[in-house]
Amino acid sequence: MASDPLALLATRAGTKLKEHGARVVTAESCTGGWVAQALTAVAGASDWFERGYVSYSNAAKREELGVAAATLERHGAVSEETAREMALGALTRGRGSVALAITGVAGPSGGTVAKPVGTVCFAWAREGVARSETRRFDGDRESVRRQSVLRALQGLIELLDGSRSEA
Repeated sequence: MASDPLALLATRAGTKLKEHGARVVTAESCTGGWVAQALTAVAGASDWFERGYVSYSNAAKREELGVAAATLERHGAVSEETAREMALGALTRGRGSVALAITGVAGPSGGTVAKPVGTVCFAWAREGVARSETRRFDGDRESVRRQSVLRALQGLIELLDGSRSEA
């Protein structure tokens, strides 16, 4: 497991969280809790992992994370707008100091011309400010989900390092 890139990245994220005295909250849709699982597999996670939400349905996104119905109607579940609201909702409701969110189309079905299979939207938040991005991953469902987890963890490290703009 020590040579697994996912385990190494999760360990690195945990180290950064501890260094910053931060507690992370995750809000996941297409990854189904995989980021939370990767982080809590790291020894000492109780020092920096607050909680995780798996909000797969639109109703769960609204009820658990406070995503506005208007956002879902206007932009859809797979959008940076929704990802940002998920991250900010997780941050507020989860009582952490940093949060990350993932929502996407892992496949093999569910894609559209505008949002094909492999489209994944991410957001990272702290201090009430969220930044977001959209990526397109190739591969089967497992591959899209794994690449999403890796990118979410990398983005968390970037947020903590302040190496990317947060606006």
